[in-house]
Amino acid sequence: MPLPLTGYKSMLFAAGLGTRLKPFTEKHPKALAPVNGKPLLQRNIEYMKSYGVEDFIVNTHHFAEQIIEFLGQQNNFGVRITVSHEEGEPLETGGGLKKAGWFFEGDEKPFLVMNADILTNLDLGAITRYHETHRPLATLAVTHRKSSRNFLFDDAMRLCGWTNLQTGEKRMSKTYKDDLQPLAFTCVHVIDPSIFPLIKQEGKFSIIDTYLDLAKTHEIRGFLHDQDCVVDVGKPESIIEAEKYFK
Repeated sequence: MPLPLTGYKSMLFAAGLGTRLKPFTEKHPKALAPVNGKPLLQRNIEYMKSYGVEDFIVNTHHFAEQIIEFLGQQNNFGVRITVSHEEGEPLETGGGLKKAGWFFEGDEKPFLVMNADILTNLDLGAITRYHETHRPLATLAVTHRKSSRNFLFDDAMRLCGWTNLQTGEKRMSKTYKDDLQPLAFTCVHVIDPSIFPLIKQEGKFSIIDTYLDLAKTHEIRGFLHDQDCVVDVGKPESIIEAEKYFK
């Protein structure tokens, strides 16, 4: 029996400077930070491969040559990997995705996107089934975990806005009379390829801006997975935390 995501493609964001992970990132890319001796990038390639994903595009910028060398040494972990190099400066999540859009051109299946520095045991089969059932433009993995920045969803898990609890900033895509659920983004997305012609932003920009813009006219949904482990490996102390759960 084929694995649930056989035929799916995926993008891994690995271009960030990783300033919070210094001193490691002064000489290495964040995506190669080891957790129990295994680099983050390898963990997420193997994680997606375990569900049947065999076609990846990885964006690079900071110490890109180290990522390319590492993938070559490991024979791409037995999958097909394309590199989307961002010269000059990293394009952030939105710009990076838009630059890599050619990789998904002509595809009918949705595709997965994930930050290389996020570790989770989210059931990728479950989120893709949810996406295929509801057919939104994008499905965003979210939890109730504590975060200073949250997406806001209605009772049908449709994206309505975003808020920063530290600054009090709120950006709304839709008006909604009842209370909205503030939920933290896990940085795992399932996206329909039809998104690319709809992206208005250019150059360097966050995918958050794109989602808030498109949620005004298109359905973007959240997929709640509170039962799963999620670790944002952005700081040295978070590596210690991740090593408790990811052996």
